[in-house]
Amino acid sequence: MTKSRKKEDSDEYEEYTELVTLNSMTPLWKKNKNELTDDDYNNFYKDKFNDYSNPLHHALVHNEGTVTYDALLYIPERAPFNYYSKEYEKGLQLYANGVLIMDKCSDLLPDYFSFLKGLVYSADLSLNISRETLQQDHQVKIIAKAIDKKIKSELTKMLKNKREDYEKFFDTFGTQLKWGVYADYGMNKDGIKDLIWFKSSAEGKYTTLKEYVDRMPESQDMIYYACGDSVEKIALLPQCEAVKAKGCEVLYFTEDVDEFAIQMLMEYDGKHFANICKDDVDLSTDVEKEALAKKNEDAKELLDKMKGILGDEVTAVKLSNKLGSHAVCLSAEGYVSIEMAKALSQMPGANEQGVKAQLVLEINCDSPIAEKLKNADDEKLKNYTEILYAQ
Repeated sequence: MTKSRKKEDSDEYEEYTELVTLNSMTPLWKKNKNELTDDDYNNFYKDKFNDYSNPLHHALVHNEGTVTYDALLYIPERAPFNYYSKEYEKGLQLYANGVLIMDKCSDLLPDYFSFLKGLVYSADLSLNISRETLQQDHQVKIIAKAIDKKIKSELTKMLKNKREDYEKFFDTFGTQLKWGVYADYGMNKDGIKDLIWFKSSAEGKYTTLKEYVDRMPESQDMIYYACGDSVEKIALLPQCEAVKAKGCEVLYFTEDVDEFAIQMLMEYDGKHFANICKDDVDLSTDVEKEALAKKNEDAKELLDKMKGILGDEVTAVKLSNKLGSHAVCLSAEGYVSIEMAKALSQMPGANEQGVKAQLVLEINCDSPIAEKLKNADDEKLKNYTEILYAQ
């Protein structure tokens, strides 16, 4: 290319020839990481995958060993419009010896990383490989396992060093990670459990399970959580107020998958999970438990009457000392919580006789309403009971 420039110590211009590379024959994924800028990665991504926004994160992998391959991986900033539909196809582009073998090779990605975009190039793969033989190909399995490990490593670094970016990522694709914990009977849960996080009563911010456990008082032996439609609604639960008053932190579960994933995880660092809206969660001292048991025994006839009024709507009515300033609440006993029952009822094929939570109506023993109930005649007791259940 011919250009012009000023001569030294003169206002005159001279022409000179400069060699300019218009199109490098070296693919981006073959170049050294030190040669590339963020613009190089971003421009390639937008051109290759028809996205108008820059990716949230990228990673370039050069691997030599049992299988030699190069991989260029991207985490999109936003989910494709059809991401949560049956039409969406996961997978990375697969190249062998410079030839595109498959545009979306699903065998290279687990479902919980289905949001990933990118490509894999390997000279070790046969050009004759087909979709049917891919699933049995030992080299493809090795590459897939290495990519899975690399993505987890990149997400862990993002969580540690770029929490704002990780929050953007999790708001978009976090549900998929949680389903990854639950799917396949929890087969992959150990590899993903440190990548999921939840909003917490500690400043209302996201926290990982490890961060929660690290903050736990020595006397606390359970990881407490509560479920609801939103953080704001959960924070208003009577049980939430009572648990926080004891100095314990509560995780807020706002998605249907949250509790299912935690039930599959079962425990973290030796600490089991406890839904504070279950009737068996009790932070009372032995003295408080003994006093409450006596109150329930003294009020047994009254509580049985209330149970009779509500019939099959509840499995029990009892007095409680864990409701803080609230007069009444509904809790659940057994495996199925109230929110789990809601989620199951919304699944395809569910019917009215499906899985239901075993509800318990809890009355605050220190509330004025408890005294009102004791002194009520049968008609007033019926009205009070129905109102309390409805509330």
